[in-house]
Formats: sequence, C-alpha cells, structure tokens
Amino acid sequence: MALTIIKYNAGNIQSVLYALERIGVSAMVTNDHEEIGKADKVIFPGVGEASSAMKYLKEKKLDELIKNLKQPVLGICLGMQLMCTYSEENNTECLGIFDEYVKKFKAPDRAANSPLPSLKIPQIGWNNIYDLKSGLFKNIEEKSYCYFVHGYYAALGNHTIATTDYVQPYSSALHKNNFYGVQFHPEKSAVTGEKILKNFLEL
Repeated sequence: MALTIIKYNAGNIQSVLYALERIGVSAMVTNDHEEIGKADKVIFPGVGEASSAMKYLKEKKLDELIKNLKQPVLGICLGMQLMCTYSEENNTECLGIFDEYVKKFKAPDRAANSPLPSLKIPQIGWNNIYDLKSGLFKNIEEKSYCYFVHGYYAALGNHTIATTDYVQPYSSALHKNNFYGVQFHPEKSAVTGEKILKNFLEL
C-alpha cells in the first residue's frame, strides 16, 4: 500500500511517521502532486496557524489537489480544520470539504467563589471521545481518551462522527465521502490512536 503524508509548512510530520513505524507502516512525505494523487491513502497533518498554512497550500496549488482527491484522506488537528469551510483564526477561507465553521473557544466565566477550576484555552491534554460513528472507530470503546492541543474547534454538524466536551460539545472527528478529519492527535494518543490509524489504513 502506498501511503503519503502531505508535506507543507504546518505539519507535525515526524511524530506521525514515528506512530506509523510503531504499527509497521512506512509513508512517503511529499508535496509532489503526482505522488499524492497516486497514493492509496493520504494523511494531511497539521500544527500551527490556519491563514499561513492556507497561503502555502495555495502557493503550491495543493488546495485544489486535496479537494479533488478520491482516495481516503485523513486530516489531523489543523489539517482537519483546514478541511472545513472557514476558520475564525485570522479570518481564513479554508478548503470547504466539510460544511463547518471553525470557531475559537471562549472560556466560560467562573464565579469568584466557584470551587471549579477555570478551563484553559487552548485545550492541552487528554480528553475522551464519544458517540463514535464510521469505520474509523472500529473496535474503539466509547469514551476512549485521546490527546488534544487546540484553541479552535468545529461545532457539531452533519459530518460529525465523534464528539468531545470542552467548554461545550464539539466535533472531535468529521467524515464526508472519502475525507476524514480528527481534532485530536492519533499519533500521540497511545494504543487508541494507533488503532484509529490502523482503522484508517484498512478503510
């Protein structure tokens, strides 16, 4: 199987490669249109800021390429957000694969005498995923824990296939046609993340 990781200026590529190595899979890292187009599966990772990432994708004409891919594609973290229609992060028009807007978390006000800790933005750390749908979560238990690092989120919508609660319920995974996106980092999510990566490779 030919597996390609899209190389661009917002990739957490090394940690994804390590995670794939742990499950016995190798991948090509490239921004070459032909190599990406002929791959059996494509991973679109991301860590960073939406507008500069979109600028790079457009300069390399990767934006049109990604939208027209026919094989299974997995967007991770910022990669998933860039697959949405729009991001509030620097008012960025994104790829428009998922009909979702990406919004900034707004931490709720806490009463001065509240015993509850205030929620920090961005969310950094482990949180659970539930209401799991699609083959991406085959044999994954409800409320399994995954690792998140993000200050922006996609609301619940028609493409939601997993939900997480932080400030409010939001989409921790999306699916439309051959496109999948996860807000968490499967490559940093221990056994659960490895299972999700395996499931993607078996789609």
